[in-house]
Amino acid sequence: MANFNFKKLSLVNPCNLDDECYTRAMHAGKIIDEAKVFSSFEKSIENIDFLVATSSIESSNDKRHLRNAVDLKDFSEKIFETEGKIGLVFGREDIGLLNEEIAACDMMIRIPTTEEYLSLNLSHAVCIVLYSLYITNKVESGRREIDKLEKEKLYKFFSQILDEINYPDHKRENTEVMFKRLMGRSIPSKWEYHTLMGVFSKTLNKMKKQK
Repeated sequence: MANFNFKKLSLVNPCNLDDECYTRAMHAGKIIDEAKVFSSFEKSIENIDFLVATSSIESSNDKRHLRNAVDLKDFSEKIFETEGKIGLVFGREDIGLLNEEIAACDMMIRIPTTEEYLSLNLSHAVCIVLYSLYITNKVESGRREIDKLEKEKLYKFFSQILDEINYPDHKRENTEVMFKRLMGRSIPSKWEYHTLMGVFSKTLNKMKKQK
């Protein structure tokens, strides 16, 4: 983290941060000192506007949206257009992130590796992702991205539309995740958000009037 100018570390139920930890950190002990420790994943993400999951396992099926991954290079180029607090979520050394933790994120990225050996050590994965972000030049843009509250309103409207059309329950969760992933990949601007919300609002009103 210190190598690539990242300073804010959050840990969920970590091991004991003992002397060995500081020894391995060398001159980056300040990051450990200032790290925030949480008792649950849910608490750790409460104040994050845009969550990015990492996993070595992705889906090759477009109908299974939970693990549809964005290429690391594409992610590194687009994420700087996003405003608000961005959280990079790395899983456990042995089993990575759980499905429900990935589902809570707006986007999933995967580091390209050989099919013969997909997974990376946690420290190596963190290093590669931070390096990719560090070397990517931030493109100045006049775009203003939507925040966490606006995203939640957008997802709620989409859910209400599914209610109005009596969308099948057995397909619903997967479809809602698909929409979340779609919005995560596109990183809509404020103008795009308000346009979508206008369309959704008029659609819902017309549906309700026709009942």
